[in-house]
Amino acid sequence: GIAQVLFFFLFFLREYIMIYPCTVVRWFNRVGDSPNNDTGMWMVKSSSTGDHTFAVIHVRSAHLIPVFGTDPLPSIKSHHVLEIFTLFYVNKYADHHTFEIVC
Repeated sequence: GIAQVLFFFLFFLREYIMIYPCTVVRWFNRVGDSPNNDTGMWMVKSSSTGDHTFAVIHVRSAHLIPVFGTDPLPSIKSHHVLEIFTLFYVNKYADHHTFEIVC
C-alpha cells in the first residue's frame, strides 16, 4: 500500500537491544486493476475523500507524482501537494538507493 507519513517515532526493546523505526500514516487507495497504459505506473488516490484510514507501520518509502489535469495550477508549496491533489502515480522509476549514496 501507499501512505502519507504524518509523524515518525521509535520503539526501544532494551531487553533485546532492538530499535523499531515506525510512522503513523494515512493510506491511499489503488485506482484500477493494472498500471496506467501511458506511463506504466500505478495510480493511487487519497483516502481522505471517504473514511480516514490511519495505521502505525515500519518505515519504507515511495515516490508519488500528482496526476495533473488540464487546468492551470494555483501557486502551491511542495509540502501541500498531498492535500491538494487527489490522484497520484506511484513512480516505479525512482531510485531509492540514491538517497543512501548522497547522504
